[in-house]
Amino acid sequence: MAGFADDLMHYMLHYRKIGLLVGKRTWGGLVHTADTPPFVDGGSAIAPRGGFFARDGKWAVENEGVAPDIDVENWPKNVVDGHDPQLERAVAEAMRMLKEHPVDRASKEPAPPTWGVRPKRGQ
Repeated sequence: MAGFADDLMHYMLHYRKIGLLVGKRTWGGLVHTADTPPFVDGGSAIAPRGGFFARDGKWAVENEGVAPDIDVENWPKNVVDGHDPQLERAVAEAMRMLKEHPVDRASKEPAPPTWGVRPKRGQ
């Protein structure tokens, strides 16, 4: 992802404690632009219009970003060698978490639903 959606997604994942953030701090931009009227020559002026504040009433993320739970650098040498340290660490953490908290999956599929099924003639 890129831009403010990236920062907001990371902020919300962290705020809601949905999972671990692995990688580097986001760039810290949630101010958006809007209502940019065109100039007569076809150009336009873009100015910041709105920011983001948290539930505690304080400005958040802007110029600060969202820090990861696990900071992992993606060095060019690793990437050239065919590795993605951030992805590899994220997968390792996911596997660790699954081992610590196994998923309790149903082993048998339930019977098909009967609502909306017309009875056969003569029944």
